[in-house]
Amino acid sequence: MSNMREVIISGMGIVSALGEGRDETLYALQNGISGISATRYLQTVHNDFPTGEVKFNEDELRNMAHIPQDEITTRTALLGMIALQEALEHAQLYDRDKLRIAFISGTTVGGMDKSEQYYIDFLENDTKNGYIAAHDCGACTEMIVDHFGGFSMVSTISTACSSAANAIILGADLIMQGRVDIAIAGGTECLTKFHLNGFKTLMILDRQPCRPFDRDRAGLNLGEGAAYIVLESAQSAEKRDVTPLCRLSGYANTCDAYHQTASSPDGEGAYLAMKKALENARLAPDQIDYINAHGTGTGNNDLSEGTAIMRLFGNKIPPVSSTKMYTGHTTSAAGGVEAVISILALLNDFTPENLNFKNKIEELSFEPVHGQNTNRTLKHVLKNSFGFGGNDTSLIFSKI
Repeated sequence: MSNMREVIISGMGIVSALGEGRDETLYALQNGISGISATRYLQTVHNDFPTGEVKFNEDELRNMAHIPQDEITTRTALLGMIALQEALEHAQLYDRDKLRIAFISGTTVGGMDKSEQYYIDFLENDTKNGYIAAHDCGACTEMIVDHFGGFSMVSTISTACSSAANAIILGADLIMQGRVDIAIAGGTECLTKFHLNGFKTLMILDRQPCRPFDRDRAGLNLGEGAAYIVLESAQSAEKRDVTPLCRLSGYANTCDAYHQTASSPDGEGAYLAMKKALENARLAPDQIDYINAHGTGTGNNDLSEGTAIMRLFGNKIPPVSSTKMYTGHTTSAAGGVEAVISILALLNDFTPENLNFKNKIEELSFEPVHGQNTNRTLKHVLKNSFGFGGNDTSLIFSKI
């Protein structure tokens, strides 16, 4: 390894509506199997909206994460524990006490599922007060860390739907600055009533499986899940005798601050994030082989993101697809979930199909990947994650 300052990926873990782990995720992506279904576990009156729920109840998640029934925890924390366990095993990080390892997790909902469940108890008695402390975002990160141990630095990122992607950027920066040898970064998020009601109030939920980049798109499907990637300096990987999966070759975060919840019509923030990520990676636009788009399925996002892609890539637009019709929009975990998906695509040389696409958006010059042979050689993959307030992040993963 010639460049000891480069950031490589040595492991990853994921749980989502597609299943538990990398293998189930890859199988679903390669076979066009969506995890979107009727809402089963979230107790809501709005069950006419399909979601990308993880297909396990709390008792099952506790068993999977080895958490006793009487221990205070949250669904967000449990999902994070399951994903982190796989990432640690994949990267062979069994003895962590002698290593400088950061854990950086993105989340916004945090422990809100328990706050909703026990709200009346909080008002009327003190039997569930232990869950009050579990409400905030950082508490879920601490639960995950306390379960595993062996981390020298811990942080929580909460920038809405760019949270997990920004956690990855922070992890990479810490490695590049020599402050840690390894950073495990990504995010975790569970579905909550507040979550669902908030997006319903914005009138951007689809009552059918979502249709990103389709002319007749009607909104997003919310999802939940967790995913983490293990970032490592090349020197650390060599010392541990670990074979890198790929490298994080470029990244950037911008904020156009156009609107509290809407993307700018001209896609300025998205354009700048992608452009700066390319510059950071020292790549030309025509070297990108696939774009894993933010692609929520809302009228605003898809047109804005598509406009930014056209502006940057001109008449040589690489294959583009959204994978949110597989997992749902996992909000603060999306950057982690879709980073793992992007790496799986890179390593297995395929572009996930943009399910449910039928009609081209007239204002865009391109159509997403659909109804065609999705096998192709990939060297560089661009991943977009865009959050409220115009907080836009792009990551580039490259083969070694």
